[in-house]
Amino acid sequence: MNDPYDIRDDLEPGIDADLVALADRLRDARPVPRPGFRGDLGRRLAARDRPHFIAAHVRAAIATYALAGTVLLTIGALGAGGVGPLG
Repeated sequence: MNDPYDIRDDLEPGIDADLVALADRLRDARPVPRPGFRGDLGRRLAARDRPHFIAAHVRAAIATYALAGTVLLTIGALGAGGVGPLG
């Protein structure tokens, strides 16, 4: 991971101390989510890594795209035949 105090070399002298102080102040003032939210988020993210959860979402996405493609091909075929919204 990067050093939190890694500052560019092309800044004016003395600016780096101000930036470090600003970074410390922002880090200390940053709000932290409630413990209940953090725990719930951790459990949800852990559940997403399960293979059956991923497989179910992949199957749903495939079915949705296949259905949408079929509908679009049907509309295109009807339009080429002179029927429908594109006729």
